[in-house]
Amino acid sequence: MSKQAASVLLAAGGTGGHLFPAQALAEELARRGIAVDLATDMRGDRYGTGFPARSIHRLPSATLGSKYPVAMARTAVLLSRGLIAAFKLLGEIKPKVVIGFGGYPTFPPLKAAGLRGIPTLLHEPNAVLGRANKMLAKGVTGIATSFAATKYLAPELADKARLTGNPVRTSVIEAAKRPFSPPTPQGPLSLLVFGGSQGARYFSEAVPPALALLPMQIRHRLEVVQQARAEDAEAVAAAYRASGITAEVSHFFADLPERMAKSHLVVARSGASTVAELTVIGRPAILVPLPHALDNDQLQNASRLAESGAAWCIEQKDLSPQRLARDIGTLLGEGGQLAAAADAAKKLGRPDAVGRLADLTEELMRSGRVGG
Repeated sequence: MSKQAASVLLAAGGTGGHLFPAQALAEELARRGIAVDLATDMRGDRYGTGFPARSIHRLPSATLGSKYPVAMARTAVLLSRGLIAAFKLLGEIKPKVVIGFGGYPTFPPLKAAGLRGIPTLLHEPNAVLGRANKMLAKGVTGIATSFAATKYLAPELADKARLTGNPVRTSVIEAAKRPFSPPTPQGPLSLLVFGGSQGARYFSEAVPPALALLPMQIRHRLEVVQQARAEDAEAVAAAYRASGITAEVSHFFADLPERMAKSHLVVARSGASTVAELTVIGRPAILVPLPHALDNDQLQNASRLAESGAAWCIEQKDLSPQRLARDIGTLLGEGGQLAAAADAAKKLGRPDAVGRLADLTEELMRSGRVGG
């Protein structure tokens, strides 16, 4: 019975950017003796086996994207089904708090929690309030933000907003213990390239030809680790071999935080989890925001880091092989500049974000409100 009384329901969409911070909070709540259940959409299947939850509930959901009447009607039906299923689920597991981590799959559980009078918390991982979170923000009990200023967060909601940061997994905290070491004059140059499914395709096409333009004395020192889609991996590896560049190419790296910590420079997209991990570990990066992303969240994230001297933001439309080669070559030759960016990134990092979010969760469990 004590477990039932002390449970929390986490709601997260089936992408890593939503599930990773939810996973970090689940790990921390478990350490505090609080049971966790997860509500996600069908995309969550591929993450389910590793998520530290007492149980995982998959609820119908849909994204409010198309404005065509048929598509909008289908979305409304799916969200209604999700709301009914979520309302029933909350009656069965009776959580003390429901926490949403962004994306439309959080919509049914948080709306159902409001109908049942259960305290609700929204976590916004980006520097801009996402569309689903924007729709939910007015009705929730509290809002946890990851940046000191969050675009589109209405001033009248400031009283229930709390800056926590974006939680990172335990493996990231472990990797952050490794200090940054700038490259030595004749030593190896470690470059890490990754970017999720869409980023992996773009970087597979853009980065190998750019690095091939570097002088031979730099190419021979390069040690590249690059994420590529499975169907592109062999072509990317062959391009590096042809350029005389040592490279390890794979569609997935289970130890990505550790590889990030070993890098002198990272080339990546600027999703919320990537930005959080880069700043907690403290590594310099060239960030290429995903173009046409909803709300330009990746551009906002990258710009915040660039303004602080922690990264270099280059929009994809401005990124030619020549420019990328020039920028990478210049940065890898400037150990002091890399070290300064690594230090700036580390200062932005919030390794205690998961503790702050867990504290806020317990505050809601006790009093049912933020600041109570």
